[in-house]
Amino acid sequence: MSFLKLTASATAIAALSTTAAFARDNVQVAGSSTVLPYASIVAELFGDNTDFPTPVVESGGSSAGLKRFCEGVGENTIDVANASRAIREKEIKACAEAGVTDIIEVRIGYDGIVFASQQSGPAYTAFQPADIFNAIGATVLKDGELVENPHNSWAEFNADLPDAEIAMFIPGTKHGTREVFEDKVLLKGCEATGAMDAMMESGMDEDAAEDACLDVRQDGKSVDIDGDYTETLARIDANTNGIGVFGLAFYENNTDKLKVATMGGVSPSTETIASGEYPVSRPLFFYVKKAHIGVIPGLKEYAQFFVADEIAGPGGPLSNYGLVADPELADTQAKVADEVTMGEGM
Repeated sequence: MSFLKLTASATAIAALSTTAAFARDNVQVAGSSTVLPYASIVAELFGDNTDFPTPVVESGGSSAGLKRFCEGVGENTIDVANASRAIREKEIKACAEAGVTDIIEVRIGYDGIVFASQQSGPAYTAFQPADIFNAIGATVLKDGELVENPHNSWAEFNADLPDAEIAMFIPGTKHGTREVFEDKVLLKGCEATGAMDAMMESGMDEDAAEDACLDVRQDGKSVDIDGDYTETLARIDANTNGIGVFGLAFYENNTDKLKVATMGGVSPSTETIASGEYPVSRPLFFYVKKAHIGVIPGLKEYAQFFVADEIAGPGGPLSNYGLVADPELADTQAKVADEVTMGEGM
């Protein structure tokens, strides 16, 4: 693989020498733990194959990264926020209020959310969204009645699942993975079991019923993990019956420790995510502060490098690590090259 040698632009160097507010010479990135391994790979390659310093990449979760991103413009703020979900309207508003008005949204590809357990533990091979909801929903439908979740074992509501104690370790609320987990698993499971209809029949409006569907039990059978996937893995290592929620890439790099469950009868893989067959997948993003382009050396070049065919395309190092290449990658490349911000051309 060969990479184009990039150098700092004269504009960037001049801006750095004359603008006291911008004194950094390296790109700073923070955010999603799902995007972290991809961004770390790119940062290392970028540092090795260009004349720019290696970017500093931190984790912390999508929400935490976007919060830092929206703190303002200047050397004491980050340049790029990684996210495993799209930026929210309230975050765009917070950015604008702090002076971050021009944001470039960069979609890097797709990832799947997988459910995995100990290699030596029970085999969970028949998951549907309804099973996850029945396992950890705060209020479930049992014998036609809405009740506080009474389930202790998976087999209580699905005979095809093992008679094993329910122990789920799910992403905490600051993770982008949590939002996709809620929308594509908990909410769909709530609908499939009839619990959402029952909630609305009991007098809730649709919004209240949806919120209730996303509530998880608080008796220890569902545990929020605020750290990264390594913390989830540690919890599963300590619990034979544990089920964790991971990104596809993390699972694929830990197949010696984990075995994956199917969802809707489909095993997660690059192929089933690319085809749309696997039901729990999501796009991954990073966001660039346009005001820092031309001032922080290598910022635009880093963004372009990240989405280059040789990096994010099929057969590139990110694909080899588990990223599902975006079929519209060329459009993303053009948007980065032209510095198109969110809302432009709409």
